[in-house]
Amino acid sequence: MAADDWPQFRGDPRLTGVARSAPPARLDVLWTHDAGEAVASSAAIVNGVVYVGRQSGALLALDLASGARKWSYAAGAEIGESSPAVSGGVVYVGDVNGVVHAVSAADGAKLWTYKTAAEVRASPVVSAGKVLIGSYDQHLYALDAKTGRLAWKVETQGQVHATAAVADGIAYVTGCDQILRGVRVATGKVALEVSSGAYTGASPALSGTRAWYGTFDNQVLSVDLAARKVTWRYEHPQRKFPFYSSAALADGLVVLGGRDKLVHALEATTGKERWTFATQARVDSSPAVAAGRVYIGSSDGRLYVLDLKTGAKLFAFEAGAAITASPAIAGGRVVFGADDGRIYGLGAKQ
Repeated sequence: MAADDWPQFRGDPRLTGVARSAPPARLDVLWTHDAGEAVASSAAIVNGVVYVGRQSGALLALDLASGARKWSYAAGAEIGESSPAVSGGVVYVGDVNGVVHAVSAADGAKLWTYKTAAEVRASPVVSAGKVLIGSYDQHLYALDAKTGRLAWKVETQGQVHATAAVADGIAYVTGCDQILRGVRVATGKVALEVSSGAYTGASPALSGTRAWYGTFDNQVLSVDLAARKVTWRYEHPQRKFPFYSSAALADGLVVLGGRDKLVHALEATTGKERWTFATQARVDSSPAVAAGRVYIGSSDGRLYVLDLKTGAKLFAFEAGAAITASPAIAGGRVVFGADDGRIYGLGAKQ
C-alpha cells in the first residue's frame, strides 16, 4: 500500500477525512469514466487503482492514472452509499440486498459473501482482522476478514446506516436509534453508550477522546468519549436542516455539509462557527481535506475547493449532475462519482 493511499470511506479508520498528501492547487480533468448508473459510493484508492461501487450493482476497479477499467465485479444488487474498503489485497463492500462482498483486488474474483437480513448502506472498516459493517437489520457485524465467518454482531434498536469509526480497539457507531455506541472490536462487548437525542445517519469522526457528528435534528454534536457525555451542540441560528454529511477534522476545525445548502466549519473544542460557505443545493457529500483545502461535492452539481481557514472558494468544478458521493484523494488525484454515472479523476496535466 502506498503511503498516501485512501483505502476506505473517509480515508482512515478514525474517519477524519484527511488526505495523506495533497493534490495540486490547480485541478484539470485528467479523465472521466462512464459507469452507466448513478454513483453514490465513495471511492477507495490503493496502489494506483480506484475502487468504487455503482447503483447497477457493479464494483469497479479503474486505473488511477487513466480511468481505464481494469475489472468489474457483479454484486447482484445495487451498491448504494456503501463505499469500498481495501485491506490485504481484498476489497470489501455491501449491497442493498444485505450482502457483504469480499473481492480480490487484483482481478475482481469473488472470495466470499455474507448475507445480513436487510440492506447494507454502511461502509466497511477493517480492523484487527475483522470487517466491521452495519446493516438495516439493526445490527453491527464483525466478520472474519479472510473467511467471512461471523465473529460477533451487536443488536441496536434502529437501522445501522453509519460507518463505524475505530480507535484503540473500539468501534464507535452512531445509530438511527439515537445512540452512539462504542463496541470492543475483539469481543463485540458494548463499552459505551451515549444518547445523541436524535436520529443519526452521519458517521462519527474521532480525534483523541472526542467524537463529532451531525444529526437529523439539525445539530452537530461533540462527544467526550472518556466522560461519556455530549460537550457541545451546534445548531445554525436560522437554517434548521439535517446533517447527513460526515465531518472532516483538520487544524482544530470540524467541517461538514448540511442539507441547508451550506458547508459549515466549527471550532472543534467549542462548537463556535468559524465560517459557512453557501452552495446552491443540499450538501450530503462528506468533505476531504488536504494541505489547507476542503474538497466537497454538492447536489448543485459542483465539486468545491475551499480554503480551510476562511471558507473562501478557491475552485469549483461543474460536473452537471448532483454529487452526493465523497471525494477521495491519493496520488495527486481527486476522484469522485456523480449521479449521472460519471466518475472523475482531477489533477494536474503534465
